[in-house]
Amino acid sequence: MAGDEAAGSSTRPRAAVLLTGSELVTGVIADANGPWLARELTARGFEVAHLQLVGDRPGDLEAALRYAATAGSALIVTSGGLGPTADDLTGEVVAEFAGVDLVLDEAMRERIAGIVAAFPRAGRDPSALDAAVRKQALVPRGAVALNPAGTAPGLVVPTDAGPLVVVLPGPPRELRALWPAALETAPMRTLLAAVPPAAVRLLRYYGLSEAEIAATLRALEESRDIGGVEVTTCLRRSELEVDLRPRPGAEDAATWLAGQLAERHADRLVSADGTSTDELLAGALLAADLTVGTAESCTGGLLAGRLTDRPGSSLYVAGGVVSYSNEAKVRLLGVPAGLIDAHGAVSPEVARAMADGARAALEAELGIGITGVAGPDGGTPTKPVGFVCLCVTTSSGIVLARDLRLPGNRADVRDRSVDAGMHLLLRAARSVLASSPPSPAAS
Repeated sequence: MAGDEAAGSSTRPRAAVLLTGSELVTGVIADANGPWLARELTARGFEVAHLQLVGDRPGDLEAALRYAATAGSALIVTSGGLGPTADDLTGEVVAEFAGVDLVLDEAMRERIAGIVAAFPRAGRDPSALDAAVRKQALVPRGAVALNPAGTAPGLVVPTDAGPLVVVLPGPPRELRALWPAALETAPMRTLLAAVPPAAVRLLRYYGLSEAEIAATLRALEESRDIGGVEVTTCLRRSELEVDLRPRPGAEDAATWLAGQLAERHADRLVSADGTSTDELLAGALLAADLTVGTAESCTGGLLAGRLTDRPGSSLYVAGGVVSYSNEAKVRLLGVPAGLIDAHGAVSPEVARAMADGARAALEAELGIGITGVAGPDGGTPTKPVGFVCLCVTTSSGIVLARDLRLPGNRADVRDRSVDAGMHLLLRAARSVLASSPPSPAAS
C-alpha cells in the first residue's frame, strides 16, 4: 500500500495516548476517549504512534509513560485516574515521571470545594470530603492546572528534555470539555507552533470495496511517486473511508492522488472532502426546503433516530412511524391490506406504500419506507434473512427504490438498512434540488 515505510520515518512529531482504568482493560467499559483523542491529534499534525490501555497500577502507568517517551513521543495525553479515590494516581505518577513533587493549588482547592458543596451532603463525612478535595487539588510543580468540568482538574505538565504530558479526566464529557483549554496553554501553544500543519485528505465512498481501491492505488503508483503519502482505508457505517496523510513535502502528491481517486470512482463517491453522509443529507434537505417522514418496520425507528441525532433536525424531519405489524402499516400508514396479502409485508410494493403513507400522515415532502427480514428467523427461500426493501417517494413525483440482500446478524442488517436509507434519501434530496428552479436570491 502507498506510504508503507519503516516506523519512525515520518518527520511529523509523534504523540501517544494512554487510557487508564482497570474497568477499561477488563472490558467492563468500552473506551470512547482513545479514538476521539487520536482524531484530534492527527488533525493538528501529529503522528499518533501509540494508543494504550493501562490498568490502575502505578507501575504499569509509569512503564507506559517511559515507553512512549523512549519511542520518541513529543506529546503524551492521558485520560482517567484523576478522581478522589485511592486508585486515582495519574497525577502522582506523572509528577514522578516529570521529576517534580506535588504541590497544593489553593485556588483549585477552593474551586473544587465550591463544586462539591453543591452536592447532597447527607450522611457524608466532612473530613473525608475535605481530604478528597485536597487530593484533587494537588498539582505537579510547574504544571498548568485546567479548571474542571466535573470535580477533577486537568493538567499540562512539561518535562525536562522529555515529552509534554497532558492529563485529562476519564469521563468523555469532561475530557472533551477540558481539551480546548489544554490547547490554549502556553506549553501546548509552543509545541503546536512546531508541528507542521495537517494536510489530511479524506474521501468517502458508498458501494466501493477495499479491493477496488487497492487495485486503483497500484495502478496510480505506476504513474507517479506517492510514497510520501500514507494511505489507509476503513469500512465505517457501510462506507469506505480513504484517508490520505502526506508527510511534509508530499502535499502535492496527496492532492493529485485525491483527485485521481475521486475521478476514477466518481459514481460511488460520497464526498471528496470528508463531509459525512449525515451532513450532506442535512444540507441538501435544508437547501431544497424539504421535510422527511419515515416509515420503518425492520429498523424499528433507527433511521428516524439517526436523522434526529443532529442539532436543528426539526427543520427537516417531520416525524416517523414505526409500523412493525401489518395492522400498524394499514392503520397508521394507509397501506392497503390487499397489497400486503398479495405481495407480503416485505416487498417493494409495500415499501413504496409505506413511503407514500409517511408523506401523507406526516405532511412531508419526502417519505421513506423500509421493510425487511432482519432475522435471525423469518426468512424464506425467496425472502431470506437480510432481504430488505427500501423506497423513497417525493411530493414532486420522484420514486427511488432498492431491494437489498444484506449480510450479517440482526444488528448488522438493521444498521446497514439505515445506511442504505440515508443514501437513498440523499439521492432523492439532490434530485429535487437539481430539478428545482433557482430561488430569486440565487438568480
